[in-house]
Amino acid sequence: MSFCATLASSFDLTALFAFVSETAAAAAPPAVIKGLAHHAVLMLLIQIAVLLAMARFLGEIMRKLKQPPVVGELMAGVVLGPSVLGLVWPDAQHTLFPKDQHLADLLAAISWIGVLFLLICTGLETDLGLIKRRGKTALMISAGGILVPFATGFALGEMLPEAYLANPDARLVFSLFMAVAMSISAVPVIAKVLMDLKLIRRDIGQLILAAAMTDDTIGWILLAVVAGLAKTGAVDVVTALESVGGAVLFMLFAFTLGAPLVARVMATVDKRFGGSGSQMSLVLALAFATAALTHEMGIEAVLGAFTVGILAGQAPRFRHEVAHTLELVTASFLAPIFFASAGVKVDLMRLADPEVATVGAIVLGIACFGKFVGCYLGAWVCGISHWERLALGSGMNARGAMEIIVATIGLSLGVLGVEMYSIVVMVAIATSLMAPPLLRYTLSKVKMGESEAKRLEMEALAASSFIRQVRRVLMVSRNANSVDLPAQILGYLSHEQPIEVTAVYARPQAVRTPWWRGLARRVRRYNATGARALERIARPLRLLKGSRPELKLITDADPAEQVLAEAARDYELLVLGETQRSTEALFGPMADRIIHKSPCPTLIVREPAVKRTEGGKPPLYRLWSPKKILVPTVGTEYSKNAVEFAAVLAVSTRAEVTIVHISRTGSNDVDTARPHEIGAQIVAREAERAKKFGASVETVVMEGARPEEDVVRLAEQGGYDLLVVGSSLRAVSARAFFGHRVESMLKNAPCPVVLLSAG
Repeated sequence: MSFCATLASSFDLTALFAFVSETAAAAAPPAVIKGLAHHAVLMLLIQIAVLLAMARFLGEIMRKLKQPPVVGELMAGVVLGPSVLGLVWPDAQHTLFPKDQHLADLLAAISWIGVLFLLICTGLETDLGLIKRRGKTALMISAGGILVPFATGFALGEMLPEAYLANPDARLVFSLFMAVAMSISAVPVIAKVLMDLKLIRRDIGQLILAAAMTDDTIGWILLAVVAGLAKTGAVDVVTALESVGGAVLFMLFAFTLGAPLVARVMATVDKRFGGSGSQMSLVLALAFATAALTHEMGIEAVLGAFTVGILAGQAPRFRHEVAHTLELVTASFLAPIFFASAGVKVDLMRLADPEVATVGAIVLGIACFGKFVGCYLGAWVCGISHWERLALGSGMNARGAMEIIVATIGLSLGVLGVEMYSIVVMVAIATSLMAPPLLRYTLSKVKMGESEAKRLEMEALAASSFIRQVRRVLMVSRNANSVDLPAQILGYLSHEQPIEVTAVYARPQAVRTPWWRGLARRVRRYNATGARALERIARPLRLLKGSRPELKLITDADPAEQVLAEAARDYELLVLGETQRSTEALFGPMADRIIHKSPCPTLIVREPAVKRTEGGKPPLYRLWSPKKILVPTVGTEYSKNAVEFAAVLAVSTRAEVTIVHISRTGSNDVDTARPHEIGAQIVAREAERAKKFGASVETVVMEGARPEEDVVRLAEQGGYDLLVVGSSLRAVSARAFFGHRVESMLKNAPCPVVLLSAG
């Protein structure tokens, strides 16, 4: 008898199915969940298309007029709302935006996603390092920029007639909300204006940004507290303390335990999956989950999204292309829909009423007065000059997108009525329009100091520097005894700039035929050897400052492809450790393939053969610190990169750098009539660059028939500890070939050689 027949004979299947069906029917809800109706989907798609097209069109027009695009995006909603289209063609306006709560909720849901995306991007742009560097001054200015507007906004809320309150019985909540609305600043608008004016890296530009970021962070906490009070419907000491306590505890957790937690999760996802897509999904998932948490805590959801944006942007593994993609999606799709839909709710005809217009003018005047006076007083206490104080007030007075979000939250919570919502949106538009011309005028009066000019010069140097862009390094070793020098060099570099190192031990796994005999034993032996090698590699890597290195073992018959696959995961530098070989070939076949196909610049550290100890084994770990570094240069980009590398290494080890140019005698070059003069210009230019990094530099200009031999001779006679050479890969053969002169120096140098190649 079959299994099914046996089962059927044991149970009455028909009765069993009938019982299950009856139970499911009894447990099922009385109504079936239906999908969106055809008309609802149609209207939502039409609304999105019309809002997006109009918002982007007017936004680009405002951009052409050198105004913030957000103003045009808001005006798109005003044009499509009751203010313009409702007057000119009321039937079309009512058809496009019918008074249907279901359709309004659908558009509001998409708008809220736009709000959260906007806050994530704002958080990504928030530079905590900048706030810390200008901490005391920024905090003082921010305190003035919040306290005075908060006080004037609260007083305004207390004095406004009851006709402007959505709920006259909740005046205290309304006054607190107006206080927060007057206190907020718009970092995106401020940053955009400073970038357009090319002043974002100036001292005053940095100070405006730092103060505005501090302002916004405190403002979102205050908004979260006031929104929590609005949701409870009452204001008492216990409710206020719960809201404040919840916001403070959340922020404390986020910036203490949350910061390393987010960084670790992001690093884990990046290592396991890689790619910008997985990281962007992680950021969005964390932001929406945290927004849900803060919303459930009774504080506003925007605080959670904003905080995750800050933490993600500060994570070492965060990819800048993720921020760019998020900003692109937000700026071109979600944010315009949000701002346009916010503008649709504005009825400017209400401002045509003389009384409402008067109240609007008063609110605008108090908003500007509070910000300017608060920032001016805070900057005055810090001893900042008159024009800088006015520039701070001009920048931080811009409300822009942030004020619209505050107004939208107030309208959704029933704190603001339609009249006050329209007035607050008008304030956001007016202050955003005022910011660019005021900043242009006031900042033109601020003079640049000597220290500021030097800082800007160093920032420009770092921006154009190869070595300063190196953040993630892949160190590959085929021999555990050849890692001392590369690991220590990376350790010294990490003292000058943050570096993440992934160390890979990769050697071909020999598999003899027949493969099935003793395969498991050989695999275990190979893995045990690899584990010991990784332990050996980890010792000199202890010199690394900052994050701990990641160690990987590649076990494959052809490890080169796995190494290249790892190198393709956004590393800025691939480091190979090599020792002198007894064969004629400079590198082994595996190293040749890696160097040839490397997706990033390569750094090859080659040292003379290591003397063995009395036991016949290489020394385990020797401390190495160069005191004299020699860098030959011919004035190319590769030579410049080598000089930068040597300079940064010299600063960390307190070594002296000698830059040498050797003109080849008997050359057919056009400029042979003045080789010494040209060489002097080359080394002078390179020496000036090295000195800007802080290195102690000497220059040598020579002539010789064989420059490579002269370099080796100079290294030997001068007792140099390291030779740094910059070169490019020559595509002439399957092996890694850098030219006969470079190969001669690599083979004959009496000291370790670092070969830096950009491809």
